[in-house]
Amino acid sequence: MQHNKVLILDFGSQYTQLIARRVRELNIYCEIYPFNKIPSDSDSFKAVILSGSPNSVRGEDVLHPDLSNIRGKKPMLAVCYGAQYLAHFSGGEVAESNTREYGRANLGFIKEDEDFFENIHEGSQVWMSHSDTIKKLPTGGVLLASTEDVENAAFKIEGETTYAIQFHPEVYHSTDGHQLLQNFLVKIAKVEQDWTPNAFVEETVQDLKDKLGNDKVVLGLSGGVDSSVAAMLLHKAIGENLYCIFVNNGLLRKNEFEDVLHQYEGMGLNVKGVDASARFLDALAGKSDPEEKRKTIGRVFIEVFDDEAHRIKDVKWLAQGTIYPDVIESVSATGGPSATIKSHHNVGGLPDFMKLKVVEPLKALFKDEVRRVGASMNMDSHLLGRHPFPGPGLAIRILGDLTREKVRILQEVDAIFINNLRSWNLYDKVWQAGAMLLPVNSVGVMGDERTYEKCVALRAVESTDGMTADWVNLPYEFLQKTSNEIINKVKGVNRVVYDISSKPPATIEWE
Repeated sequence: MQHNKVLILDFGSQYTQLIARRVRELNIYCEIYPFNKIPSDSDSFKAVILSGSPNSVRGEDVLHPDLSNIRGKKPMLAVCYGAQYLAHFSGGEVAESNTREYGRANLGFIKEDEDFFENIHEGSQVWMSHSDTIKKLPTGGVLLASTEDVENAAFKIEGETTYAIQFHPEVYHSTDGHQLLQNFLVKIAKVEQDWTPNAFVEETVQDLKDKLGNDKVVLGLSGGVDSSVAAMLLHKAIGENLYCIFVNNGLLRKNEFEDVLHQYEGMGLNVKGVDASARFLDALAGKSDPEEKRKTIGRVFIEVFDDEAHRIKDVKWLAQGTIYPDVIESVSATGGPSATIKSHHNVGGLPDFMKLKVVEPLKALFKDEVRRVGASMNMDSHLLGRHPFPGPGLAIRILGDLTREKVRILQEVDAIFINNLRSWNLYDKVWQAGAMLLPVNSVGVMGDERTYEKCVALRAVESTDGMTADWVNLPYEFLQKTSNEIINKVKGVNRVVYDISSKPPATIEWE
């Protein structure tokens, strides 16, 4: 089935992926391309959205898209930089704003009887983020909306299906942003809303059958959402010809190797569990540099995975759980490099000597879409709701060198923290949580004895994609109970702290 597609041209805005996710939420398929790499088959796109940008249309580094096959020929929505570009180079005027227009604003004027603003009323909150402003509309420009500080907040161009706005409908703070995008894409551009999880499963399974035939495929399972959903899609397509390998690197959560293997068996997958924990921990002995730890884990994983893959006769394909954000071309202010898939995804970036072709069933999906696709296949909600977990596992949550005893301590601490989040119904309110073992001993008192033992830091953040994150304000009573339980039950820990740093400037992990 050929979907109606929407083309999003990226001018480097921090919100571009968010535009795509909002469009997908309308059950409309879209793709992101750099502004200077417009696909040659642009006829397959039914509408076009121009993103914002950190650049200025008045500067020397102005970004010029080739809109000759788009403007006036396809419905187009220009957001922020896109709107200013249309004005500046089409007979209008863009100037530096007297006040930096950033943050919440309200629409004080909306032109009546406009499909673009159907079901959106005066007073609607929008999110501004620009230092330039449109002083004069372009040739043929018709004013559609204003705010108190921004007269030309929205306009259209007569004789074209071209609309432009100086605010961001894709961000949460624009309360009617969803409605505005729906008005443009569904009512004006007539794009069909046929991009659904069920349709994706049906089409992907058929595509995989056609592509793979009777070939054998090997997949490195991580226990996480992406690789698990990829495995289920492949299983539906090729059944027993899918060989899944789940490697225990000794740095998983407490009992995770056994628990996840048991869960996979219940899903009917052909899974082999490989306990290589001793091999990993031996290789990591004495290493304390975070990058060295990561590289060691990646190297040993490749060795273990390669050993196991060679035991499968005539395997031809390597499956990966790569998702869309891994694939999207990241656009720099100077024009954007070509797409590169993250080499470390799931299976450590396997080397050329494996000579396997790659299949990536999820490479068109965002993380939230992966979960919806999994739910449409009736996958366990416990698995689909799992927090992200770093590839190197607890190695980057143990600061400094690794020992088996440190791994044991952190596994015990982490288990208490995560189990308590579940029992207090807090787990699903948190995007990611974990504990860090610090290279610090501090003095304590237990009974009548002084102790000199380890300190652990607990971390819980809320986020949508991990790019930014805020620490979660967990109840004091929860933290108190969890801290007491850790200190009383985990030998070797006498102090617990809670990390209240946001990203940025901090990161989610400590290493």
